[in-house]
Amino acid sequence: MKRPTHWTVLETEALQDCRIFGISGLRSQKAGSQEVFTFYRIDSEDWTNIIPLTDDGHVVMIRQFRHGLGDEILELPGGLVDPGEEPEPAAARELLEETGYRARTITRIGSVNPNPALFGNRHHSFLAEGCTRVAEVQNDRHEETIVELIPLDEIPARMRAGEIDHALVLAAFYWLGLREK
Repeated sequence: MKRPTHWTVLETEALQDCRIFGISGLRSQKAGSQEVFTFYRIDSEDWTNIIPLTDDGHVVMIRQFRHGLGDEILELPGGLVDPGEEPEPAAARELLEETGYRARTITRIGSVNPNPALFGNRHHSFLAEGCTRVAEVQNDRHEETIVELIPLDEIPARMRAGEIDHALVLAAFYWLGLREK
């Protein structure tokens, strides 16, 4: 099987700090070539999301405004893994902050590279079972999450209808489907 030619990064330059991510220029050289080319990468800590299930079969989802889209979106609780934090505690923290719910158990269900052409980080998905509301939503001043309880069996239809179309949310539900087979 033929393999693609690898590139060697000769120098990495931090170009922009955008608070929750950075942009780097990677001066790279293709193996067997003298040509040097600069590629650009978005640098971020890993991300996480969590599928919170209640004992009566509902998914605890959130609706919030997303600036990239310029509109609201229905998605799973999740966010950045803080430096020094592991993905599972980050998922549990995001669940509590964004929904006020806590899980009886949390299980890792999968991990993906969100877009290897631009990102070097990973996205980790978890399943939270036995979720109950234990607190008020704890949004910071830059976010507002509205909790919605969606029956788990409605999720595929909402995905097909485009109501749920966040790629990383779809990936989490894909991992859940693989787990259940």
